Amino acid sequence: MSQEALEAVTSSGVLERAPFAGMKYVAFCDPSGGSSDSMTLAIGHAEGRIGTLDAIRERRAPFSPESVVEEFAGLLKHYGLQTVEGDRYAGEWPAEAFRRHGITYVAAKQPKSQIYLDLLPRINSGEVSLLDSPRLIAQFIGLERRTARSGRDSVDHAPGAHDDLCNAVAGVLVATSERFRTPVAIFGTYGLTGVEWQAWQSGQRNKFDGEIKEGPLAGGYAVSR
Repeated sequence: MSQEALEAVTSSGVLERAPFAGMKYVAFCDPSGGSSDSMTLAIGHAEGRIGTLDAIRERRAPFSPESVVEEFAGLLKHYGLQTVEGDRYAGEWPAEAFRRHGITYVAAKQPKSQIYLDLLPRINSGEVSLLDSPRLIAQFIGLERRTARSGRDSVDHAPGAHDDLCNAVAGVLVATSERFRTPVAIFGTYGLTGVEWQAWQSGQRNKFDGEIKEGPLAGGYAVSR
């Protein structure tokens, strides 16, 4: 990831965005046992096609994992969250630790290497909004892409370097893309025949009275008046 591309999607001077009532947030955590690596947390949301980073936390080693989990759980609740996705680390202890504070920890489906690869085109196309954190930018720039003999690409930090903060941020920004995609625009009119909708993309028109079983409003219910 180039410094120019990262700076282009960084909100200069914005260190954190306060929670907004009614907003749907997602979170990603990179756990650590507290002896060498940092433990990090990132929270974000989607605004249309833009994945927006709202808050980041990093606690550098050495630290008490239980104390950091308690702190992170408090921040998650502040943003109205009861679930956090996270790196597959150290078996069940992150899930158990967060559970004690009323937070469900869900292991990420994808390895961090794939998360980085999924995030790269979003950064290059300007579909993310980062907080102003020089340490975060430095970690993203320090990532290295390697190609195995099988031809498969992998991304990780350089030997002796760290990616704990950018791992959490990449995880949450990719999650905003997966969970909050921009919906198809739907135009509806209500009247004696129930509801008539037109899907902007297809130009198709249909009328319904009762349960809607097809189209972008499937699963809804229209009532004649």
